[in-house]
Amino acid sequence: MNYWHALLLAIVEGLTEFLPVSSTGHMIIASALLGIPPTAFTKLYLVVIQLGAILSVLVVYWKRFFQSFDFYLKLLVAFLPIVVVGAFLKKYIDALLESVTTVGVTLLLGGIVLVFIDRLFPQEDPQEGGHPVTNPGWREAFVIGLFQCIAVIPGISRSAATIIGGLSQKLTRRAAAEFAFFLAMPTMAAAAAKDLLDYFQEGHTLDAEQLKVLAFGNVVAFVVALLAIRLFVGFVARYGFRAFGIYRIIVGGLLLLMLALNIPLELL
Repeated sequence: MNYWHALLLAIVEGLTEFLPVSSTGHMIIASALLGIPPTAFTKLYLVVIQLGAILSVLVVYWKRFFQSFDFYLKLLVAFLPIVVVGAFLKKYIDALLESVTTVGVTLLLGGIVLVFIDRLFPQEDPQEGGHPVTNPGWREAFVIGLFQCIAVIPGISRSAATIIGGLSQKLTRRAAAEFAFFLAMPTMAAAAAKDLLDYFQEGHTLDAEQLKVLAFGNVVAFVVALLAIRLFVGFVARYGFRAFGIYRIIVGGLLLLMLALNIPLELL
């Protein structure tokens, strides 16, 4: 992996980490298009640069992290299910990370869900006697955490799964999206720590150049995500998720078509 590869993958990560389109799925597709071999370092890079992206949440919502101790407890409750699932399915998840076909299928199916999600979970209108939820309780946090577990399959999108979980608990679009952002912090930090530990336990090392590439990727992902997160919240609060569903269907459909016709993905 060179710096050009690192730059493009970090841009993809920053743009897609908080969108319901699957950042992991897009980085797998981007890696295939760029012809980047799935080496141990490449797999590590795809996970570790997510740290840069999730740090943007801390910058954008820093005041929220000082609101109450309950806030952290709710994040813990939502975080625990993925810890259990990840511990038991780690080997299977790693195998799926090399499957472009899996990404194509899940992008397509997830897109169909997002096209109709606003109808399935319509927003409560206070003027009509509705009571929209803007702050999840303990039960809502746990249910959102269960939904997050679905995202261990590449292409599902952690953001999409947790947002849908929030909508199912009657959270507003904005509240569901923001809680998904907050939950990304412990989830992705734990994933990065686990991958780093496994990387070293398998006998790999990081030389000075690889450390520079990781640092470079995290900085780029942070800056891009900082811009993306602000735009996404406003867009989804106003227009909903249909546009993201259509995008997923198009990308997933094209990807599966290319695979079915044996069109090589290494275009660049």
